[in-house]
Amino acid sequence: MSRAWVAEAVRRVEADANRSADTHLHVFPLPPSWGIDLYLKDESVHPTGSLKHRLARSLFLYGLCNGWISSGTTVVDASSGSTAVSEAYFARLLGLPFIAVMPAATSVEKISLIAFYGGEVHLVDDPASVYEEARALAESVGGHYLDQFTYAERATDWRGNNNIAESILSQMSREPHPVPAWVVVGAGTGGTSATIGRYLRYQQLPTQLCVVDPEGSAFYESWVSGSSAVTACGSRIEGIGRPRVEPSFVPGVVDRMLQVPDAASIAAMRWCSSVTGRLVGASTGTSLWGALQLVAAMRAAGEQGSVVTLICDGGERYAHTYYSDAWLEAQGIDPAPYVADLEALLSS
Repeated sequence: MSRAWVAEAVRRVEADANRSADTHLHVFPLPPSWGIDLYLKDESVHPTGSLKHRLARSLFLYGLCNGWISSGTTVVDASSGSTAVSEAYFARLLGLPFIAVMPAATSVEKISLIAFYGGEVHLVDDPASVYEEARALAESVGGHYLDQFTYAERATDWRGNNNIAESILSQMSREPHPVPAWVVVGAGTGGTSATIGRYLRYQQLPTQLCVVDPEGSAFYESWVSGSSAVTACGSRIEGIGRPRVEPSFVPGVVDRMLQVPDAASIAAMRWCSSVTGRLVGASTGTSLWGALQLVAAMRAAGEQGSVVTLICDGGERYAHTYYSDAWLEAQGIDPAPYVADLEALLSS
């Protein structure tokens, strides 16, 4: 392996990070009389449009510095879409071939973005088969399987180095309640919750971590039962929820989990877009629904403070699914009752 090529590759990845300003922290409009502030960390402004840009950068650096990726290496990963978009971007940055193994139901917008960045897409009918398909494909071409579901929790420096947790706490420093009562995130690989949970403990902060999980996913039941052997059908909310408990999920750093119906996720997604004017995806809706449950509980207990959650990606990637009434009807999803609940919460 050429150390000179690896050094240049690391420089390019780090230069990309240096060119990208930190992501924005938006205030979500809640009645001032509540004394509770809700913030949305907007990860959709990364160059590839999602929270997964951070993960893809870390996975490439991890592979480069471990000697797994070199000049000409074909890079392969299993993904539900957004991670693969970001990985295709970094593969193009380094001049490497990239293949994404994804469920056939992945949104066409994400598939198009992967192709835009020069990546190839290998679709499978069974979402649970993406892992072995990706591993076998990487072996067959002599490439490297990035394996985000195993390496997400260890590829990111959870002690700082401008990780998402450090960024949130830094941006909160001048707010009325600078130390959040809660940070709310979804479980996809488990990497984001592991990074934030570890950082909160490392900094000796009282902030609690809540992980939201969509229906059909294995994480919630696993956390409640204490068994990592739980399996499920998967999730209709792209980017979060898995048919198995991923190796990167670290349950010990999670203070609370909430299970969110798909209709509630989509209701909160659409409602968030109408309230804020920012088009967001369904995983953002899942997190926002969970955050608002915690806000309601704080109000009921007479507590004041702040809650932070994420805009995981932009809603333009879901024009043919979550923002399509015809698609929702075909899926048997009716968000209307949950939208009414959200509107009642703000007006109460």
